[in-house]
Amino acid sequence: MITQVAIAGYRSLRNVTVSLSQLNIVTGANGSGKSSLYRALRLLSDVAQGRIVSSLAHEGGLHSVLWAGPETLSRAMKRGEVPVQGTARQAPVSLRLGFSSEDYGYAIDLGLPIPSGSRFSHDPEIKVESLWAGETMTRANLIAERRGPGVRLRTRASGEWRTAFTALSAFDSMMTHCADPDEGLELLALRERMRGWRFYDHFRSDAAAPARMPQVGTFTPVLASDGADLAAAIQTIAEIGDDSALDESIADAFAGARVRIGDAFEVLMEQPGLLRPLRAAELSDGTLRYLLLVAALLSPRPPELMILNEPESSLHPDLLPPLARLMARAARTSQILVVSHSAALAEALDVEGAATRLELSKELGETVVEGGEPPRWEWPKR
Repeated sequence: MITQVAIAGYRSLRNVTVSLSQLNIVTGANGSGKSSLYRALRLLSDVAQGRIVSSLAHEGGLHSVLWAGPETLSRAMKRGEVPVQGTARQAPVSLRLGFSSEDYGYAIDLGLPIPSGSRFSHDPEIKVESLWAGETMTRANLIAERRGPGVRLRTRASGEWRTAFTALSAFDSMMTHCADPDEGLELLALRERMRGWRFYDHFRSDAAAPARMPQVGTFTPVLASDGADLAAAIQTIAEIGDDSALDESIADAFAGARVRIGDAFEVLMEQPGLLRPLRAAELSDGTLRYLLLVAALLSPRPPELMILNEPESSLHPDLLPPLARLMARAARTSQILVVSHSAALAEALDVEGAATRLELSKELGETVVEGGEPPRWEWPKR
């Protein structure tokens, strides 16, 4: 389980560190930084896929995603005694992302390249990466370290450092290029865990949504990010997953209803009082979206971490308590992080048990987490 997430220099997240539990919900007003937190976690997962630089490019480049305010906010600025203004920069331009668990922690620091004549001179560079054992980084528990083009790994048998790379490209991560079962076992293990993180963001439920159409069906233990293979995912749960949980979750939301999959791998919903089942193309947006969430959360192959962005969209308020119960059930096998506008969903999760609630707000354009001191976090130095 991830216990801490740290983000610095990304959009409105000037310097944010949060603690996570097994079930978490991030709430706050529009523009408070919820989407930025979600995107930052996606960027972290992109490190393990080897595409963080291209992902930043698709967001407009490093300059577009950097914190736009001053490097530091003085007390006088925060009190409104002087206007918010830029000051002489003391530290290099930096976008830093990191997380830790009870066993491993990882952080990456991206910055600007040295000016050159290359057409790619606007690409951000990976300046520093660190992997350590435990929640908090110290000099003693470092396992792997990258500074500029050089990477060194700590040998497990002797504890001595060895050089793995001296000329690693600025756009390549040590997570993808130094992970091997011999000397880079910890990097390999963490990379595969990060690749298993699952993100669901804005399932389509319009008339042309893929989930409404018949599909070719194969065993599908993991619902696709767009929900196109909904029918196959539901049938897989029925055959090799928790079929009773599937039936209970649907009946909890729609009394007396049940879902089955037709011969053409099409979702069919039977409801009391109807002489025939409704096809997926006939379901309301909210009903279809709830079925998509059921298929995602009851996956027969649960991930270590699942992140849902605004799952309440299109749902009637009466569906939020069943959704909260579904999330609480899924949190028995996966760590769940929900980013939501809905106070009703947050309250429903509170009713279901120990959900950590992270309330975000803005102060002078900066995202802050309401209540309490942030957990201890150490960034690797350049």
